[in-house]
Amino acid sequence: AAASPVIPGLAAFGIGGVTASAGMASVEAKYPALLFKQQLAAFAEKIYGMLRDNVKKEVTPLLTSCIQQPRKEGGGAGGGATRGQIRGAGSAGGDHPLARQGSIGSPKSSGGADDDEHQMGAATSCWNTILNVLDELLRTLQKNNVSSFLIQKLFKQVFSFINVQLFNALLLRRECCSFSNGEYVKTGLAELEHWIHSVGNQWLGDSWDEMRYIRQAVTFLVVHHKPRKSLAEITSDMCPCLSIQQLYRISTMYWDDRYGTETVSTQVLSSMKQLMLEDNSGSNSFLLDDDMSVPFTMDEIATNMPDLSLEKLPTPELLSDNTSFDFLKTNVGTATTPSPKDAAGGPRPGPKGGA
Repeated sequence: AAASPVIPGLAAFGIGGVTASAGMASVEAKYPALLFKQQLAAFAEKIYGMLRDNVKKEVTPLLTSCIQQPRKEGGGAGGGATRGQIRGAGSAGGDHPLARQGSIGSPKSSGGADDDEHQMGAATSCWNTILNVLDELLRTLQKNNVSSFLIQKLFKQVFSFINVQLFNALLLRRECCSFSNGEYVKTGLAELEHWIHSVGNQWLGDSWDEMRYIRQAVTFLVVHHKPRKSLAEITSDMCPCLSIQQLYRISTMYWDDRYGTETVSTQVLSSMKQLMLEDNSGSNSFLLDDDMSVPFTMDEIATNMPDLSLEKLPTPELLSDNTSFDFLKTNVGTATTPSPKDAAGGPRPGPKGGA
């Protein structure tokens, strides 16, 4: 059989094994094509990392107001505990160097309706600022036709970062581990949950699950009758994601500035200590680590990329005046590629089996 004709012109680009057979071109990708794919992957990862890091920088200064309620001027009669009372409220980690950074004293509480309204307003205000940032990010991504797959990945990492920052701050600062402060953080998290549900799973997926550590820590702070809770109830029902080190930390840091309630029983604390001594994992840290990885591959992007009509995309201004990019202005949806015989003006082959 005669060899298929080689398509000229492509050898200069280092692409070999290019043949034409039955009107179809078969191309064997070699170094240039693979190099382009690698560069494209690196470009996508770099842009993703820049977007993620910029959002983190924008929300980080706002998180301080989300984890600790602001102090009311004057405090009011029957106010909260003093710094000395806070330091004496627990037995673990009060001298941690990071726990002393940014300490602004204990929140004041008069126990009245005015305090509750002030608390809810402050929590809503700081979270609204963060939600405005996230709203603008989502609109920008949608406007630029970023796939929902990548948007979900980005927001999941942003919420994971927020979770890490709030959770670590809570466990490092004793003044944040009070009953009233737990209610304050819970109010703010409710605002975030409402926003996530209003946007929908199409764009945010299961991003709310990324907040599970701070959510469970807050649940522990605001739950009533802590001395009645068994270790099994705490680890299985109330805080299943938290490690024993984290549970012991928050249990010994807890104090109640509103009702004077106590933390878990001494029996539960002893059981936690024993479990930590028996732990052979080699990790005694109660802090969470931020995930800096790129949570997708190029194959995943290709698999989850929706069909996109180029007809609906305007030509970028920088390219519209360049004749080399005139093809962007054509109706690519209806354009057809002529066969070699059509291009040469030759006759079309008749139907098989015809007279």
